[in-house]
Amino acid sequence: MLIDNNKVITINYTLKNDDGNLIDESNDGSFCYLHGADNIIPGMEQALHGKTKDDQLQLSLKPDEAYGEYVEALTQIVDRAMFDVNDTIEAGMQFQAQSENGQMIMITVTSVDGDNVTIDGNHPLAGETLHYDITVVDVRDATEEEISHGHVHMPGHEHDH
Repeated sequence: MLIDNNKVITINYTLKNDDGNLIDESNDGSFCYLHGADNIIPGMEQALHGKTKDDQLQLSLKPDEAYGEYVEALTQIVDRAMFDVNDTIEAGMQFQAQSENGQMIMITVTSVDGDNVTIDGNHPLAGETLHYDITVVDVRDATEEEISHGHVHMPGHEHDH
């Protein structure tokens, strides 16, 4: 079965940066996504389109095919009072925030200087060229419910919409 829109794809992958350092991996058959629903980065989805079970591929994806270029304007200094946290705020902490257009985004604290907290709204991999080794583990038809919800429903996992 060919990978096409409205198919559930299971892959194993390793992700490395330009220096060859391992960033992420999933090699236990647990990474599934709904093809054509923008559930994964564009360059990977495009490269997998038309592949079949057991296909293997190596990808090097530029930022515009992955998480985008790093945008300096998404970094700003805010007052500690902006955080609804009584605990210590430290570099590396991540919080959900709402963007100007109402989307939920992940922000990362990059530094703390007294009441000044520097935050970064870029994806942690923005501006990076990503190197993937991928094996297609399975391809199946998506259920009507998966298609209508826009994502995979894993057996035995309860969820609400």
